[in-house]
Amino acid sequence: MVSCLKGFGPTAGRKKTMAAHKNVKPAEPQPERTRALALGALGVVFGDIGTSPLYALRQCFSPDYGIMISPENVLGILSLIFWALMIIISFKYVVFVMRADNHGEGGILALLALVVGKKSNRNRVRYRRVLLGIGIFGAALLYGDGMITPAISVLSAVEGIKVATPLFNHYVIPLTIAILCALFLFQRRGTGAVGAVFGPLMLLWFGTLAVLGSRWIVVVPEVLTSINPLYAMDFFMRNRLTGLFMLGAVFLVVTGGEALYADMGHFGKKPIRMGWFAVVLPALLINYFGQGALLLSRPEALASPFYYLAPPWGFYPLVCLATAATVIASQAVISGAYSLTRQAMQLGYVPRLEIRHSSPEEIGQVYVPWVNWVLLAGTVGLVVGFGSSANLAGAYGVAVVTTMILTTILAFACMRLCWGWSMLKAAPLAACLLLVDLAFFAANIPKIGQGAWVPLAIAAIVYVLFTTWKRGRTLLRERFRKEQISVEVLLKDLAEHPPIRTPGTAVFLDSNPSGIPRTLVHNLKHNKVLHERVILLTILSEEVPRIPWPEKLEIHELAPDFFRIMAHYGFMEEPNVPAILRYAERDGMEYKPMETTFFLGRETLVLSRSRGMNYWRKLLFALLSRNAQQATLHFGIPPNRAIEIGAQVEM
Repeated sequence: MVSCLKGFGPTAGRKKTMAAHKNVKPAEPQPERTRALALGALGVVFGDIGTSPLYALRQCFSPDYGIMISPENVLGILSLIFWALMIIISFKYVVFVMRADNHGEGGILALLALVVGKKSNRNRVRYRRVLLGIGIFGAALLYGDGMITPAISVLSAVEGIKVATPLFNHYVIPLTIAILCALFLFQRRGTGAVGAVFGPLMLLWFGTLAVLGSRWIVVVPEVLTSINPLYAMDFFMRNRLTGLFMLGAVFLVVTGGEALYADMGHFGKKPIRMGWFAVVLPALLINYFGQGALLLSRPEALASPFYYLAPPWGFYPLVCLATAATVIASQAVISGAYSLTRQAMQLGYVPRLEIRHSSPEEIGQVYVPWVNWVLLAGTVGLVVGFGSSANLAGAYGVAVVTTMILTTILAFACMRLCWGWSMLKAAPLAACLLLVDLAFFAANIPKIGQGAWVPLAIAAIVYVLFTTWKRGRTLLRERFRKEQISVEVLLKDLAEHPPIRTPGTAVFLDSNPSGIPRTLVHNLKHNKVLHERVILLTILSEEVPRIPWPEKLEIHELAPDFFRIMAHYGFMEEPNVPAILRYAERDGMEYKPMETTFFLGRETLVLSRSRGMNYWRKLLFALLSRNAQQATLHFGIPPNRAIEIGAQVEM
């Protein structure tokens, strides 16, 4: 027994570093591939912003604003729409913000990880907490958007039936709920089966938008002069405060702009930019101009200016096409909520949840059942509670514009901390963008009383959940770190008091990359045995999207047959313990699945009123902890090879 422990002690071990992946740039797609990706982006990235013509211009002339249909007002509003699309979407997101990619990935969490992960920043510690708060609240706001976007999009499309005949008035809400339920029930089957038709169908949709708008632009070509910003300025001069608040309705044309940045990792910058400038932007502008021309010719068409663009025989086909387009737009938002949840989980803000991969080829296609049913309940509740797309439009926009403000702030931090821009260069650009965002935010403030508090409340709840889980896990790690014994102490004790050795390999999972796991200590204390080979495995989440396998593992040989493995995963990846061990075989570590036992810890929390976190948040953390997915399922560990060792932990 002494001979089998001979040589125990710290030794220089083999080690793999993680430096290489930080300089890896995504490969530029070929022209043919770029066009194919641009077509695919039409069905995912632009669904939300592409269905805004269903309700945006109509809402600008809502009775709440009291703005009459006149040539001056129509041209002024069209000018505002044109410049909102050009400044916020074309310049801010497509040209500028998309430069801030985290190794090809986009979205507010990717931007947050890029900013707070910059090691060379002297003030990183000082600003990290503020930036984290901004980024996490911005991510939380997207869940409210994930509920309200399907509700308003599908409801506005189905309401087109009323244009064809009033006999269907009483069926709009039930039909909308039925479509939404079918959409969410379908999620478990994955989007891969229908993904191939999303792009071509949305191409048909944008083509239809352009054709419908062109039909009326020919009648009133004067609407094209609204690209002159003087019309927008004249509109504000004549309507003053009312014109400012009306910006809340104009903002509806740019909702969905965050999706261009968030889905950058799936398609790349060039395909998204190509899709926007070549297809989406021209189609949207032509349709909005066409709706303006229609209102100048037939003011009574205000009830539904989008559907009245079509001839009477085209109402029903247009309703079907619009419904399909809004379902696709909703699908993109729902899938985005799944992806956001996975990222938050890997960054440590969400407890372990069940994640199912809906496609064996595409890593980004995932299904999160718990999130799916919460979104369904919230979406149906919004449809029933608000009753019409006009009422929902009053609640739509505040959460989105708040996210845009937070994105601008993080982009400014990226300019300063990541790109090394001077204050003189970064501040004017950020100030101009922030001024536009704040103008739209001020215009949306009255919507809070009209129901916009709902997505804000949802975001606040999600933010509390995120921060509570993160804080709770931090407190537990600090407590475990204080109680851990060092590797040197354990190895010395094993050499002096050798335990019984049992055949096989023991893998002890631990979140702390130093010291000895509690599970190993408890196993020795109670069972008095130690396996012939011991592996201490720590899975670390890094602030980059993905890490290639050659740079993923650090392997240290602490003593003969006593190893520590640190596996580094990006926030877009999901850890898999058997895959880690199989890859470690390349360094000479033999892995026999049927001779390997996995030891995991399970904590039973004993709550106290000690400092560190409010008691009500400790109760919430305990609830989240009890409902987290089992570690064996989350890490891909065979349940029949796992042993859980429980312990009571005072918190």
